[in-house]
Amino acid sequence: MRIGVNVPNFGPGTNPDVLRGWARTVEGLGFDLLMISDHVVVTPDVAKQYPAPFYEPFTTLSWLAGITDRIRLGTTVLIMPYRHPQLVARMAANLNDLSGGRLVLGVGVGWARQEFEALGVPFHRRGALTDEYLHALRAAWADGEDYRGGPVPIWIGGNSDAGLRRAVRLGEPWHPLRNTLPWLREAVSRLETLAGEQGRPVPALMPRIVLRLTTSPITDPDRLAGAGTIEQIMDDLEQLRLLGADTVVLDPFGGDPQETCHPEAAWHALAAVAASWDLHANDL
Repeated sequence: MRIGVNVPNFGPGTNPDVLRGWARTVEGLGFDLLMISDHVVVTPDVAKQYPAPFYEPFTTLSWLAGITDRIRLGTTVLIMPYRHPQLVARMAANLNDLSGGRLVLGVGVGWARQEFEALGVPFHRRGALTDEYLHALRAAWADGEDYRGGPVPIWIGGNSDAGLRRAVRLGEPWHPLRNTLPWLREAVSRLETLAGEQGRPVPALMPRIVLRLTTSPITDPDRLAGAGTIEQIMDDLEQLRLLGADTVVLDPFGGDPQETCHPEAAWHALAAVAASWDLHANDL
């Protein structure tokens, strides 16, 4: 099982030097994947969770590709309805080609109604547009002479049943975000049922979980996967491995924008995980 990291590409402390520090830390510790989020317009609903400045993912990942060597780069998640699919197809294929095949395109339908309005995209059609645009990506990448970096690996984000059905229908890995282990086990069972009903393979599991390192065990039955002592976090990772996860993405952002001004705490937690989990097992 591979381990990735969701890096904040937003907030008052984020700037090129900090992003460079994140990239060098995550790659230097041996993690397999560095992912960032996506917003285009920081409307009030977006700013409550992801305040400005917000670094656009394709621009940022292109820059990070030039200052890293081996780590995969991705989006968690690209909001699919925000951009014309032919533009996404071109940017993703080019970035994948220029980075040596290191791009992972996690996609989602989006949730920020005010941002949809600012972009002139109908909020009520976001699911249908996502499906339509994903088919358009595949069609574009079928032209391997033009889109030399495609097809790019796609992960289907979303915790709803619609997200599960989309992953099954499209045959792409499922990328749920920040949940408890009991919820994930039940969701994987639903995923298997949906796949069986449609006569399709069960999509691979690529969850994103929190990373919150504590000195004392968290005993709350609603504890999120990835929160607790290093022993609890290691057990969560092992349980996800047993559940069949191919890649787990750790998300160290706890929700306070001021965290982006002091990334060292997150780097310490990542170093603890790297020291306790064999990040190089997949290299053997």
